[in-house]
Amino acid sequence: MTVLYVLDVEDFRPLAEVAAQDPHITVRRRGPYYEVLSDGVISIDRNATKCRNAVWYSSIAAIKGGRIITWDRTMLVVEPITA
Repeated sequence: MTVLYVLDVEDFRPLAEVAAQDPHITVRRRGPYYEVLSDGVISIDRNATKCRNAVWYSSIAAIKGGRIITWDRTMLVVEPITA
């Protein structure tokens, strides 16, 4: 299971909302964070979030069980770490 943590503040909320639209991703609150969970790849389209550059590149608080393979001007892609 890959978990992406996003701080629950107004600027970062669109990232969690866009992720929640994917049927393979679950988004839930945990303390002051959103947990974005998936058994597979987590892929989020920046244009759908409407995040500015500074917000987009500072939105990820932590990752558990995965690694970022793409984080550019258009996409954030996190893949599971396999043993």
